[in-house]
Amino acid sequence: MTISPAFLEKTIREAGSIALSHFKNLKNLKITKKSPRDLVTEADVAVEAFLKENLTREYPQFGFWGEESGQTENQSSRWIVDPIDGTHSFTKGQYFWSISVALEIEQELVFGAVYVPTVDDYYSAQKGQGAFKSGEPILVSSEDQLGDSMIATGFACLRNYLTDNNLERFCRIAQKTTGQRRFGSAAMDICMVADGQVDAFWEQELNLYDVAAGALIAQEAGATVTDFKGKKGVFPKQILVTNGKLLDQILPLM
Repeated sequence: MTISPAFLEKTIREAGSIALSHFKNLKNLKITKKSPRDLVTEADVAVEAFLKENLTREYPQFGFWGEESGQTENQSSRWIVDPIDGTHSFTKGQYFWSISVALEIEQELVFGAVYVPTVDDYYSAQKGQGAFKSGEPILVSSEDQLGDSMIATGFACLRNYLTDNNLERFCRIAQKTTGQRRFGSAAMDICMVADGQVDAFWEQELNLYDVAAGALIAQEAGATVTDFKGKKGVFPKQILVTNGKLLDQILPLM
C-alpha cells in the first residue's frame, strides 16, 4: 500500500481553506442540528464533500466514513474523516477546531493528519515513521509528576443524560494536577499531547472519526493510548492519551 503524503497534505490544506472561508463569514453561516446535542454547519458539509471527492478519486480502493455523510460500502479499508472537529467552537469564532483525516486498513491505523487552519498547524503520521507538526518531528513531554502536569479533557455535547458524564472524574483529576484545559476539539487535544503542549488528555462518548487520526499521531510521538482501565488501543467511548510517564499515576483516578 502506497499513499502520497504530499498529495494528502495538499488536499487537507485545501479543505482547510474551504473551512476558513466560512469561518471568516460566520454571520452568514447556515447552522442546523442533526440531533439535540450536535450542530452541523454548511462548512462541515462542504469540507467533507471536498475530501470525499478528492480522496476517493485518488484512492478508489478505499472506502470512506465521514461524520456527515456516513459510510460507503467498502469499510475494510477506509478513510475516516471529521471535517470540522469542534464545530461549536467554530460557530463561536474560536480558534479551537480542526480537520481530522485517518486511513485505516484492516482495522489498523496507517495514516493520520490533523490540520488546525486558524494557526496553520499540520500534524501528521504514518505508522512506524514518527509524528510531525508542519514537517518537524514532535515528541510527547517528559513530565513525570502528575502534580506538575497540565491535562486536557472534554464534556462532549451535553452528556448530562449519562450517569457517568465526566464531571466527577474531572474534579478528581483537576485536584491532582497543576493546570487543566478544555479546548473543544478532541483531535486537536490529542495532537497537543503528541506535541508536548499538554501531558495527558481523556474524554468519553466520542466516535472513531473524532480520535483516529490524533491517536496514531500521538502513538508515533511516544504517547500511550488506552481506555480508562489501561487497555491499549483506540477506544472512542473511553480514550486516555498520556505521555507514558503519567499513565500509572492517572489511571487510579479514572
